[in-house]
Amino acid sequence: MANSAQRLLVIGPSWVGDMVMAQSLFMTLKARQPEATISVVAPKWSQPILERMPEVDEVLPLAVGHGELGLASRRELASRLRGRFDRAIVLPRSWKAALVPFMARIPERVGFVGEHRYGLLKERRKLDKQVLDQTVKRFVSLGLPLEEAASGDFAIPKPRLQIDRDNLVNLRLAHSLSSRPAIGMMPGAEYGPAKQWPISHFHALAERLVNDGFEVRVLGGAKDHAVGEEIVQGLAHTHNLCGKTQLADAVDLLADCRQVVTNDSGLMHVAAAVGVRIHALYGSSSPAYTPPLTENATIHYLALSCSPCFKRTCPLGHTNCLNQLSVDQVHQKIHADQQRESVIVNG
Repeated sequence: MANSAQRLLVIGPSWVGDMVMAQSLFMTLKARQPEATISVVAPKWSQPILERMPEVDEVLPLAVGHGELGLASRRELASRLRGRFDRAIVLPRSWKAALVPFMARIPERVGFVGEHRYGLLKERRKLDKQVLDQTVKRFVSLGLPLEEAASGDFAIPKPRLQIDRDNLVNLRLAHSLSSRPAIGMMPGAEYGPAKQWPISHFHALAERLVNDGFEVRVLGGAKDHAVGEEIVQGLAHTHNLCGKTQLADAVDLLADCRQVVTNDSGLMHVAAAVGVRIHALYGSSSPAYTPPLTENATIHYLALSCSPCFKRTCPLGHTNCLNQLSVDQVHQKIHADQQRESVIVNG
């Protein structure tokens, strides 16, 4: 890794949150090799997020669905990349993820030992889950020399996505957003219902926040639209934007919020990367493993004896880890944070 103008190819992850956390790796690579170029192979949906990362020089969309082999697409991309790169860093642990760098004949190919990847990677690193106990640490470690990576003793730069102020102005006009201070809500969680705070809780919290003088913006994908409708039902000063905005729009709308309330989801990591105050709700997952990468966060986690189970649905059938996380508790924290901000602003 001595060549300061190294041409690096990163095989990116398949989830929104993981792609945001991958910026910590890109920042590390650029800090250590300022002249290096970084290209990222990633699903097409992630291109708008990667374009908000100044460290990324090129995005190479791979038109393959989640879990799909797509051998022809991988082979076609690999043929275009042949001879262009010195080193490949493979973040996912599947064997499919290692195919493009192998077929592109990139001389150095590093990744963790995974599904039968022995011939595909030149440098196969053993994953010590005790040392590399967070997803983001695992990503960053693959950009470091082996000895330093194995120690776990290295800095993790926090993701920071760029904001498009002109786009924000257009979004505020297009969706008739008001001048009230905004609170974002992200009720979705791609992984499953054991990571989702009850919709009735979101609705009750939205009602209180509107009464407090806030505007509430519900953000998510098209599949979250029905949930968003339940949250805003019968409430003034609320906007269900689920499915009405692109991923890059969510970056700008979140940056414009005073605070956000979110499940452990991809949009939580986007919110962390724009610096907004976060209230992160954890149920089946662990704030120790996938925390929002920001100092500006309050973690709401009951830490029940059955938590974290990391299941998609509650194996005990009650989802108490989230059902018992009260609207009162979250509302009080938001109120306290707002008061603290007012004191700072007003001196």
